[in-house]
Amino acid sequence: MKSIKLLLKLIFLRLSRQLYEKIMLPVNYTASVTYRCNSRCKTCNIYKIKTEELSVDEYDKIFRSIGKSAYWVTISGGEPFLRRDLEEIIGVIYKRSKPSIINIPTNGLLYKEIPQRVKTIAQNCPKSNIVINVSIDDIGERDSAIRGVPGAYEKALKTYKGIKKIDLCNVNVGIHTVISKFNVDRFREIAGGLMDLHPDSYITEIAENRVELDTMNEDITPRVMDYSQAIDFLLHKIRNTPFKGMNKITQTFRIEYYKMVKKILKEQHCVLPCYAGILSAQIVPNGDVWLCCMKAIVVGNVKDYGYNFKKLWKKNMLLKKERKAIRKEKCYCPMANASYTNMLMSNRVLFKAVLRLLKK
Repeated sequence: MKSIKLLLKLIFLRLSRQLYEKIMLPVNYTASVTYRCNSRCKTCNIYKIKTEELSVDEYDKIFRSIGKSAYWVTISGGEPFLRRDLEEIIGVIYKRSKPSIINIPTNGLLYKEIPQRVKTIAQNCPKSNIVINVSIDDIGERDSAIRGVPGAYEKALKTYKGIKKIDLCNVNVGIHTVISKFNVDRFREIAGGLMDLHPDSYITEIAENRVELDTMNEDITPRVMDYSQAIDFLLHKIRNTPFKGMNKITQTFRIEYYKMVKKILKEQHCVLPCYAGILSAQIVPNGDVWLCCMKAIVVGNVKDYGYNFKKLWKKNMLLKKERKAIRKEKCYCPMANASYTNMLMSNRVLFKAVLRLLKK
């Protein structure tokens, strides 16, 4: 039933897309609560970025103005669980917005505390689906080498298994792998081994040059041919793995995303129109607002608008200018979060989601 309701909501969003820019707020928010990180990954330098961080009270004011528009909220970092007040931050977001999905990526290094903290978050947010994605980029010491921390693989596995034991229906735990030049040649073994752990979902993203991660000058992106071969294997695995309910829909979007990234990398053009700045937005640790983390253009700071996100979203002239630029440039980045939001507005993808949901 929840899956049917979600599809109906997505269809409504598609039909009402012309209204968004004029009268509606985004449905997808990313709140980067810190740039601090206890990993030293070869594919990310975010830990080098120093900035102030919003307080719990400031997040309360922001999401009070956002209200119930937030359907999907990603709490990102850095490493989100380095915020000792993370439960309080998520608590005020839940109080003000009641998002259906709260997604938290983690490197899993704090294995002694993360499972219990996830349980607390899930108990405090009973009407939200809490999705934890544990980052693992290889098997054993190879993963630790990529992530720059001795024992990273073992610690992440302990976190994953600890969350798996949580007996709450609103907790889902997945595994997330960044496909880079450092692991693409071993991806079959990596994906096979990690999917054998039976995560609720297994997701990947391509390593790319991003302002947000301070990787603009890094040689980390795999060759198109190598990435395509890795994704072909993953598509085969997903199609032959049974999923239920919400995860059934999620995997449909994953399949379309992976196919789309292959096409983007090969043809270097827009596959789907980008709705960044209409359907999605990102709030970085110091309160700056971006339309997306690829361009990372600051369109305003919530502090300058009295923490009234709605006022910034409706009145900011630079934001309107950047929306037009995105349309004109027809952006074609392979960023996962933005791509999933764009797919919500695709009749073809929604139709495939319906068909997959109805399959026995």
